[in-house]
Amino acid sequence: MRRHLTGLLCLGLVAVAPPLAAQEFTTLKGHGGPIMGIAVHDRTGQVASASFDNSVGLWQGRKPRWLEGHRAAVVSLEYLGETRLVSGGDDFVVTIWDIESGAYTRLEGHKGKIAALDVSPDGQWIASASWDGAIGIWPLAGGAATFLRGHDAAVTDVAFGRDSALLYSASSDGTVREWHWQDPAMRPRVVIDQGFGVNRIVLGPDDTWLAYGAVDGATRVIRPETGETLADFTLDRRPILSLAHHAGTGQLAAGDGHGYIMVIDTHGWQIARDFRAMQRGPVWALEFSPDGKMIYAGGLNDVVYGWPVALLSEYDPAGASEHSFLRAPREMSNGERQFMRKCSICHALTPPPSRKAGPTLYGVFGRPAGSVPGYAYSEILTGSDIIWSDDTIDALFDLGPDHYIPGSKMPMQRITAAQDRADMIDYLRDATAKREN
Repeated sequence: MRRHLTGLLCLGLVAVAPPLAAQEFTTLKGHGGPIMGIAVHDRTGQVASASFDNSVGLWQGRKPRWLEGHRAAVVSLEYLGETRLVSGGDDFVVTIWDIESGAYTRLEGHKGKIAALDVSPDGQWIASASWDGAIGIWPLAGGAATFLRGHDAAVTDVAFGRDSALLYSASSDGTVREWHWQDPAMRPRVVIDQGFGVNRIVLGPDDTWLAYGAVDGATRVIRPETGETLADFTLDRRPILSLAHHAGTGQLAAGDGHGYIMVIDTHGWQIARDFRAMQRGPVWALEFSPDGKMIYAGGLNDVVYGWPVALLSEYDPAGASEHSFLRAPREMSNGERQFMRKCSICHALTPPPSRKAGPTLYGVFGRPAGSVPGYAYSEILTGSDIIWSDDTIDALFDLGPDHYIPGSKMPMQRITAAQDRADMIDYLRDATAKREN
């Protein structure tokens, strides 16, 4: 979530296409999986997107350029001035990218998913929030990271204060905490303890307010010094999954699990707009354009959507028919339903190449595991003696990938009913068969 880019502008400039035209509904298509994070450059308006397909997309107009280096879903990202970008993912790694060349540096040390990132106002530090319960502080000049521990569960978001030595964090333990992280003698202060996990936080200008969104649907604004509630915009929709703030126009946006985007006027603390953005699924990512006239969002579809804020009420929800895995179950056979639920987000059924997070399943029967050219398999699958067949696919979903192929990148899931596994195998045998043109 963009917070402090104005202090990071470098002398070198990267040539990018002009930002997308304002006041036009926009779709940025090309990713192979759900959109987990969005960043927009303060000066150029360039959109960057983080996806379940393990990639970062840099959008020049509506054309993407891919940054490949993560080994699992990319969840969060921030611009580092004009020439660099930082991202974090499910591979436990913080990655710094050179935008022009695509070269990258991997920062390792976390033992869990990187849920969020922020950059200090002085441009010297990156903070990372991780599901391992720690906050990483990474010096951009190089050197060892500092890890802050004090939360009792996953850390879900971080935000530097106007003083780079001040940091706020949110956690699944239900608290927001304040850290004077450069003073090891000072313990973190609990700003609020609201009982339910806090997913996202945003700081207002000069740290005058802090907004948070929580698992129970709470969207509240508090004074960070005291925890006093300034405004409460909690609705009967949960959880709150994304927040974005545009200081110039005083807009605060919140995205939730029901697909709505609520836009709050922070000058009068009133709801200015409440828009059903997604036909189905959550709003995982939100960001404003540099002038605050556009808002970009991402969710279960593999598309970044952009709406003119002033015209939000004139649009129908996006993504009504984007993907077959969102079709009504009654429209599919049982075997297809099992595939759509368990496999379709990661795997295509068509010939390579594929932008999805996993290798294509086209021609999978009789194929050795770990053998699709160009796909970066985990070490356990490279040179594996598994041949994909009715029996091995059945065992994979009967035992679960974590037991059948320990150490693979496949998410932990099972299909416990034998008939459901058999129906899916029958569906796959037909859907993945190689056919003559």
